[in-house]
Amino acid sequence: MGLADLWGHHWVGILLAASLLTMWSLPAAAQLTLDTNPFTTTQGEKDAVPSMSGTPWATQTHGRFIGLLAKPTISISQNTATEQMEQVTFYCYTKDANVTIQWFFKDVPLVFHERMQLSTDGKNLTILTVQREDSGIYKCEAQGFLHVHRSDPTFLTVNYGPDPFEIKLESGISSGEVVEVIEGSTVTLSVDTRSHPPPDYSWFLLNNSLPSSSMRTFTIQAVSKEHEGMYRCLVSNIATHLLRLSALEVRVLEMLTEPHIVPPTLNLMENASSVTLTCQTSHKEAGVLWFLRGQALLPNKHLVLSANNRSLVIHGLRRDDTGPYECEVWNWGSRARSKAVRLTISYGPDQVDITRGAASGAVSTVKAELNSSLTLYCQAESQPGAEFQWTLEHSTTVYMGQQLIIGTLTWEHQGVYNCMASNPLTQLARSASVLVTVVGPRSSLSARVIVGIALGILIFIALTAGLGYFLYNRNAKRFSRKKAEDPVQEAATPSSAEEPCAESCSNWPKAMYANLPEPQGQVGVKEKDPPSTASGYYCHGPRKPSSTVALDPLVPTLPKGNTESDYEVLVNPEQNIYCQINPSV
Repeated sequence: MGLADLWGHHWVGILLAASLLTMWSLPAAAQLTLDTNPFTTTQGEKDAVPSMSGTPWATQTHGRFIGLLAKPTISISQNTATEQMEQVTFYCYTKDANVTIQWFFKDVPLVFHERMQLSTDGKNLTILTVQREDSGIYKCEAQGFLHVHRSDPTFLTVNYGPDPFEIKLESGISSGEVVEVIEGSTVTLSVDTRSHPPPDYSWFLLNNSLPSSSMRTFTIQAVSKEHEGMYRCLVSNIATHLLRLSALEVRVLEMLTEPHIVPPTLNLMENASSVTLTCQTSHKEAGVLWFLRGQALLPNKHLVLSANNRSLVIHGLRRDDTGPYECEVWNWGSRARSKAVRLTISYGPDQVDITRGAASGAVSTVKAELNSSLTLYCQAESQPGAEFQWTLEHSTTVYMGQQLIIGTLTWEHQGVYNCMASNPLTQLARSASVLVTVVGPRSSLSARVIVGIALGILIFIALTAGLGYFLYNRNAKRFSRKKAEDPVQEAATPSSAEEPCAESCSNWPKAMYANLPEPQGQVGVKEKDPPSTASGYYCHGPRKPSSTVALDPLVPTLPKGNTESDYEVLVNPEQNIYCQINPSV
């Protein structure tokens, strides 16, 4: 090849190098100078020039061309270190001189801090106190003028832990160093700590070792009171030779049963000083809540709770404090509520009202029609229900019951009616009154006068009947004695066969007698002829003269003695003398 060819190639190389340098934007300090030797470039003490050899690029120092950068390598003082106990040194080795060393951690440029030191040439990296965050992949990179080369990764392992930890209960409620679990439930204890390498676990109950477990959890099936106690877990790291111990107290809670409220035994009166309700339960560790009318009870001056909420004191009992009251025992896993309790509070009676109808308002006067019906109601608020009694002024009669019913009004029902309501438990009583006025037409006589007259008439009738009965008996007795003393009269008594004739003869005109002789001896009586009006009568029976015979004033008075006998002997010697008169004569 001739000199001209060589010179042409030289200028082509220069132009190509210039274009490349322009593309890469070299720093302003980089200056290209043409030496007498056209193949020499400098950059400060080191000039990068295009390579004229078969290799596309080379590094030239003082006019000497060098090939591509060699791959650097990392050496480490130790690949495994213990946290906060050791230091580690990295060294980046490269065959090339005058190169810049760049460190990478986890494939990103390393961020330096106070725990790291770097040599002036950048090849030595020292971590004074190793931390767990220093664990990872390290690389170094050699940077030339136009070329860079990175090393293979080097891994640093940092052992640490176990860190401090707490025992946790996966199925329970933690309360500091104490947890509570429900009897019969499944309990799982666990620990969570950071450590490298993974630690070993040992579980202890009190001073007894539990079944060996290398797991971070420990499970108890169907926990009971026997499982109560202090649980400890020991965590160890064989690499760091560190040990950690933590403890947890486990309490087993019984399943809560229903409590009940103990009510007061005395009769409760309104405005009583105080009343105490007690929530009785066998669970000493359970909390207690109170409910009034289904809502959580809020304590105040009137409703006061004891320190442990087991007792509720009601001060100044009111009638609306009847409840219902409930108490509830609870723990974090279960709760149970008592049956509702109502208080019976006695009060009243309050104001008494008298009404004419069950739904009408109170009245003080009532007007009602004569002979109509009237119903009065007596009402008073009371617990227990009041007892009612009615009275009428100027009367001793007492009517019991809330209603007073008068079927038919009379003038006697007028007046002031009083209703008294009483409570047998509170020993209180109240009353009210109403004026009842009867309206209607009045009679001339008052009712009392009419009753008096009626009673007088009845008494008179009774006396008259008694007197008539007395006289009848006396006459009957006298007639019986006369019949016994006068046999002639008894013989003259007609028989039953002759009664019709006697009855027919009784209708004859009375006989008239005259010309009676002197009373000496026997007197012959001459009978006058009967009047013509009696000429048609005829009778065959005997006839007794009437006791009411009309005598002629000239007829002398009969002598004393048995005149009737003398008269029968003298006048009636023959029994049929009066009945054998022939009317045709």
